[in-house]
Amino acid sequence: MSPTSETADGGRRLVIVESPAKAKTIKGYLGPGYVVEASVGHIRDLPNGAAEVPEKYTGEVRRLGVDVEHDFQPIYVVNADKKSQVRKLKELLAESDELYLATDEDREGEAIAWHLQEVLKPKVPVHRMVFHEITKDAIRAAVANPRELNQRMVDAQETRRILDRLYGYEVSPVLWKKVMRGLSAGRVQSVATRLVVERERERIAFRSAEYWDLTGTFSTGRPGDSSDPSSLVARLNSVDGRRVAQGRDFGPDGRLKSDQVLHLDEANARALAAALAESSFSVRSVESKPYRRSPYAPFRTTTLQQEASRKLGFGAKSTMQVAQKLYENGFITYMRTDSTTLSDTAVSAARAQVTQLYGASYLPDKPRTYAGKVKNAQEAHEAIRPSGDRFRTPAETGLRGDQFRLYELIWKRTVASQMKDAVGNSVTVKIGGTSSDGRDAEFSASGKTITFHGFMKAYVEGADDPNAELDDRERRLPQVAEGDALSSEEISVDGHATKPPARYTEASLVKELEEREIGRPSTYASIIGTILDRGYVFKKGTALVPSFLSFAVVNLLETHFGRLVDYDFTAKMEDDLDRIAQGEAQSVPWLRRFYFGEGDDNAGAASSAGNGDGDHLGGLKELVTDLGAIDAKEISSFPVGDGIMLRVGRYGPYVERGEKDAEGHQRADVPEEMAPDELTVEYAEELLAKPSGDFELGADPVSGNQIVAKDGRYGPYVTEILPDGTPKTGKNAVKPRTASLFKSMSLDTVTIDDALKLMSLPRVVGTDAEGVEITAQNGRYGPYLKKGTDSRSLTSEDQLFDITVEEALAIYAQPKQRGRAAAKPPLKELGTDPVSERPVVVKDGRFGPYVTDGETNATLRTDDSVEGITPERGYELLAEKRAKGPAKKTAKKAAKKAPAKKAPAKKATTAKKTAAKKTTAKKAAGAGTTTAAKKTAAKKSSASAAGSAKTDA
Repeated sequence: MSPTSETADGGRRLVIVESPAKAKTIKGYLGPGYVVEASVGHIRDLPNGAAEVPEKYTGEVRRLGVDVEHDFQPIYVVNADKKSQVRKLKELLAESDELYLATDEDREGEAIAWHLQEVLKPKVPVHRMVFHEITKDAIRAAVANPRELNQRMVDAQETRRILDRLYGYEVSPVLWKKVMRGLSAGRVQSVATRLVVERERERIAFRSAEYWDLTGTFSTGRPGDSSDPSSLVARLNSVDGRRVAQGRDFGPDGRLKSDQVLHLDEANARALAAALAESSFSVRSVESKPYRRSPYAPFRTTTLQQEASRKLGFGAKSTMQVAQKLYENGFITYMRTDSTTLSDTAVSAARAQVTQLYGASYLPDKPRTYAGKVKNAQEAHEAIRPSGDRFRTPAETGLRGDQFRLYELIWKRTVASQMKDAVGNSVTVKIGGTSSDGRDAEFSASGKTITFHGFMKAYVEGADDPNAELDDRERRLPQVAEGDALSSEEISVDGHATKPPARYTEASLVKELEEREIGRPSTYASIIGTILDRGYVFKKGTALVPSFLSFAVVNLLETHFGRLVDYDFTAKMEDDLDRIAQGEAQSVPWLRRFYFGEGDDNAGAASSAGNGDGDHLGGLKELVTDLGAIDAKEISSFPVGDGIMLRVGRYGPYVERGEKDAEGHQRADVPEEMAPDELTVEYAEELLAKPSGDFELGADPVSGNQIVAKDGRYGPYVTEILPDGTPKTGKNAVKPRTASLFKSMSLDTVTIDDALKLMSLPRVVGTDAEGVEITAQNGRYGPYLKKGTDSRSLTSEDQLFDITVEEALAIYAQPKQRGRAAAKPPLKELGTDPVSERPVVVKDGRFGPYVTDGETNATLRTDDSVEGITPERGYELLAEKRAKGPAKKTAKKAAKKAPAKKAPAKKATTAKKTAAKKTTAKKAAGAGTTTAAKKTAAKKSSASAAGSAKTDA
C-alpha cells in the first residue's frame, strides 16, 4: 500500500514510534492521512515497588512483580509517568483505521511493540513496521512491506527481563544486609564490576622489575634526505647470542619468566656501553617483507563506542546519546547493531564517494564484504553508516559539535571500508660489533614504508594504548646492505621498569565484555553507566578505578554466589536466551531451573550453576535464603600488611589495626577517591599516625559536657557528648551542639576555646534602628549576616566573631548586589576543547567546582577533584553534558489574564459549551487558549477538538 494513497478509501493510520524526535522526522515522510506519535520509550514494565502492584497480588508476587509459582507470570503495570501518553494513544487509535507499530527492530523494540498492542487493545488491523534508517525511501518501503510481531523475540526479551528482575531483587537485599543499604546486583553489571576489580587486584599484586638496555645511533657516513636518512637508531637485541631481557620477559611478580635471556642491570649496562664506545659496527642482515593492511570493517555498536572513546574522548553513554540523535534525525542507520554488513545500496554509495573524492585508483575491482557477526548478536540490521543511497559528506550535513564529529567518524570509516589495501614494505636491519672486552653485541632496528596508502587516506583506527604506533606511521631506515660499515654516533644507556596491567577504560571494558561474550553489546553503555552511578567504579582520567566498596561486593558474590558472577556461566546464559529467541528452548522450564533448581539437565547454563567451590547450586531462591554462612565483617575486610586491615564500613572505607576496644587499637578513614592499589602499608601507617577518631578537648564550663573533635564524612567538626539517658528521639529529644571547623583550623590545632566559639554560632551581632535582630552565621556557601529575610555575605570566617553592629549596619547600608559578583579566577586551566575549540578551565561555582569552555558547563563528579582532573576528563564531561542537551525547563502555570470585557466573555462561555457537546476532551480543549482560539475550537469536529486538546495539554 502506498503511503500517499491513504485517503483513497478515507482511511487514517496511526504510526507509533519510541521518541518524539523520531516521530517528527518520520511524520515529514508520510502523507496527511498518517498520524505519527511517540510512546516515549517503554509504556509498561514490571513494577518498581510493592506500591505499584495491584491489590489482588500478595506475598512474593507483590515483592518481586513476578509470580514464580505460576510459570513466572510477570505483573506488568503502566508506568505512572506514561499514563497520560497511553491515554493519548488510545484516543488517537479510536479515530484510526489501522495501527503501525514502528519501534526499533531489535528485541527491546519488539517488546515495546508487543506491550503497546497489549495495552491499547486495537480493534483495527495491526502491522509491524520495521526499518534501520530514517529516510523517505526507507520509511515508505517499511509502510508498504509490514510484517507480523515476532513472538519469539518478545519471549526472549521477556525472559531476559524476568531473569534480571529475579537476579536483582533476590541478590541485592543480600548486599543490603551484609555490606551496605542501597546497593544493587545485576546479571551483567556485577560481572563487569568483577572484571574491573580483578584488574585492580592484579595491580595490587604486581611487583615492578627494573631492567636496562642500550640504544645506538649509527651513521652511514653519507648525506641523507627524507627518502634515505643518513642514520638510524637501533636497540640492543643480544649479547653473545643471548637475547637482552625486555618488559615482556618478566612476570607480574617481578621475576624473569626464563633464565635463557640476559638481564642487564644499570652497572652492567653502563659497562657494556663504555666497552662499545670505540667499536666498529657493520650491517649483519637486512630483511625486507611486503607490508599490506586491509581496511577495517564498518562500525557496529561496540566498535563505534571504542573508536569514539579513543578518537573523540566520548564515554560509551555519550556516544550512544549522540548516535541516537543522528539516527532519529535521519543522518545514520540504526546504531544498536552487531552486524558489519553493508547493503548493496550502501556499498554503491561508498564506492561512488571513493571515486569522487580519492580517484579510481583507490577503488577495488570488487565491492568488499565483511562477514563474522558477533556470536550473541541481536537480530541483524546493517552496520552503522550514513543513511540514504547517497552519503552526505560531513560538510553537507550542517551538523555541529559532537554530532558533526561522530558523523564524520562514521562517514570516514564507511567510505574507507570500500577502499583498496594499504601496501608497502617492512624492513629489519641487524647491526653487530665487538666490545673492547670481547663481547659480541647485536642491535636491531625496524622500519616501515608505505608505498600506497589506500584506505588510510580516509581513515586510520585508534589504539587503546596511548603509546602504540598507529597503522599509518612510517619509519624510514637508510638504504643499507649486508656488510656495510656503520659508525656509532652515540651509545646510550636506558633504564626501564615494568608496569602493572593498565586499568580498563570504557573502550577496553566494552571490548573485554564483547570478547568474553558477556551481555548484549547494545547494553554495554548502560551497564558502564550503572556501575559508575552506583559508586562501584569511578574515573581517573579515562581509567575505570574500582572503589573499595566494589571489592566488598565482589568478594561476597564470588564467595557465596559463585558462578552467578562466573564469566563462562554468564556467557552461557546469553546462549540460552538466544536459543529461546530462536525457538530452540522454552522460557518457563529454563527460568524454573535457574530459580528453583528443578527440571532436567538440558535446561541450559542455569543447571550447572554452582557457588564456585564445588557445592551444587540447588537454585537461586535457596541460595539467597541461607545467609547464615556469610560473615559481614569478613566479607568487607582486606589485609593491607603488618597487621593492618582495610575495612569497608557503613560510612566508607577505613584502615584498622587491632581489635576494637583493645589496647593499642588504631583506626583511620581512607579517602574514598583513593585507588585501591595506592593503599600501601606505608600510606596506611601514615593514616593511622594522623589524628583521627574522637579527640577530647575538655569540658564545657557551663554544661559540664565533654567537647570532642571528630573527622567526619564531610570534614572535621566539633560536638558535645550528651549525658547518658538524654532522650535522642521523640518530642523531648535533645540534639548535641555541632559545628564545622573553619577552613583555617585543623584537628591538630583546634582547642576547647575554639570549639566553644564555633558552637556558639549563630551569634547575635545587635539590632538595627527598628529593633530587627542581626545575626552572624556560617552557611553552606560561607559566612554571612542575616537580618529578617535579608542576607549579606561576609568576606572571612573570622568576621563571624568580631564584626560589630556598626560594621554590620554599614554593610546593610550598601545596595544589595543583584547582578553577578566579579568573576573568580579559574582554579585550573585544561587546554583547548577539541569540539568547541575554546579554552577549558575549572572554576569554583555555587554548587562546587565545574569545567567550562564558556559555552557549556559540567559539574565535577564525586570521584573528580580539581587537582586530579585531566584535560581528557574535562573534555569528556563537557561532551556528556552537550549530548544531554539543554536542561528541560519546568512548565509554568499560565499567568492569570486581565479580566476581559463582558460581551466577549459571554461568547467564550458559549463556545465552551458548544465544544463540550462535541467532545469528551472539553476541558483540555479550552485550557490555556485565547478567546479567539476557544471560538475556533467550538466550530471544529470532535476529532479535531480531541487532537487539539492533546496538543495543548
